[in-house]
Amino acid sequence: MLPTIDVLGIPLFARDIPAAVELVLRSCLQGEESEPRCISATGAHGLVTAQRDPEFRDVLRRFFLNLPDGKPAVWVGRLKGARAMRRCYGPDFFAALVSASATMPIRHYFCGGKPGVAERLKAVVAEKFGNRQVVGTYAPPFRPLTEEEFQALAADIDARGADIVWIGISTPKQERFAATLAQYTRRARYIITVGAAFDFHIGAVRQAPKWMQEAGLEWLFRLLMEPRRLWRRYVDIVPAFLYYNLKEYFLHLLSQKASHVTNLK
Repeated sequence: MLPTIDVLGIPLFARDIPAAVELVLRSCLQGEESEPRCISATGAHGLVTAQRDPEFRDVLRRFFLNLPDGKPAVWVGRLKGARAMRRCYGPDFFAALVSASATMPIRHYFCGGKPGVAERLKAVVAEKFGNRQVVGTYAPPFRPLTEEEFQALAADIDARGADIVWIGISTPKQERFAATLAQYTRRARYIITVGAAFDFHIGAVRQAPKWMQEAGLEWLFRLLMEPRRLWRRYVDIVPAFLYYNLKEYFLHLLSQKASHVTNLK
């Protein structure tokens, strides 16, 4: 059974990146027969969206694994008792898994970004991580794919023998994309959503300094870098994440109090 902790109704992985990498590599190398397994790197944005959208919450709850992409989610999980829980930042998980599998018979497929991004990432992965097992790339259009397009993408993934498909779009589009793609591909073992990891690794978008990441302030750095595009998202997401967690906490206290009163009767 996977070690998880519930954060706002979503089971988050309660370990760290090395443990997640080992889990994926072991199952790929052992040749375990299974349906494609979806993994998300889920932060405050995804958790808040799941609170507001029951359909999206169900998507995440059906995923094989939800990695805690943001520091605030880790803080909540550790407060709930998951002492071994660490941040599994999407770009870092991507780097760790691609690097660890460089000399293994595990094939990767990159799906996401603007035209040319996935191809550039393929070159970066070969040079930076020594992994030349990227067998295909795809830049999806900025609209929902038709059923025929999903079928064609899945056929390409299967024909190229990809074991791990990486999805780099944005939340919640990428999780829905992964869940739909999993219905069509029969070869891929894992479909993993990692948000802006593609752009970070090719140097198209700057990453926050480590100290800001550790302090849970990456959202502020990204807001300062792209204020016009992101201000509406973070003005909404940051207070909403605090509100939903405080609400859950106080409801839990009230439930405990009611239970205690009942036991005294």
